[in-house]
Amino acid sequence: MSSTTETPSNIREAMPLLARNEGVWEGWYRYYDAATGQLIDQHRSRLICRLPQSGPHAGNYHQTNHYFWEDGRVDVRDFPAWYEKGRIWWDNDLITGWAAAMQPDDHHRSTCLNWTRKGEPDLYLYEMIQLSADGKNRARTWHWFRNDVCFQRTLIDERFVTADWQNFNDPTAPKN
Repeated sequence: MSSTTETPSNIREAMPLLARNEGVWEGWYRYYDAATGQLIDQHRSRLICRLPQSGPHAGNYHQTNHYFWEDGRVDVRDFPAWYEKGRIWWDNDLITGWAAAMQPDDHHRSTCLNWTRKGEPDLYLYEMIQLSADGKNRARTWHWFRNDVCFQRTLIDERFVTADWQNFNDPTAPKN
């Protein structure tokens, strides 16, 4: 895993769109079969997106995803990343990949991600994140590929809860 000597203010300056996503987001993930269009899974979510100024991830990006299914299942995934060469990068037990602001995007609302699942080199995903102009909503789409064929899509609708991720309480109970 790489790291960088970038300071928190530098990552904020280098990636202002990423910085606009800092905070707590809640919403729904919906997975669809690409061939049939059928809904195959859905669950609520809470994402905590942060650019910490201290601790082990200081000066970088750190995201924790909480997923909640109607049957009571819960899954929590942690995605620390580092900033390098205009992108944030992941390399953890689940994925390797990157995220960067789309160029050109005259409105500065679009982010693109690409990642590959660890242990599954033929499985990769592209994600597009669209942030509303007021920063209160975002829509995300994932296109899942296996052997270069799209087999699944994920649609994610989220609303901004708070920028104060440090003092956000009850990170395990869904609120929407």
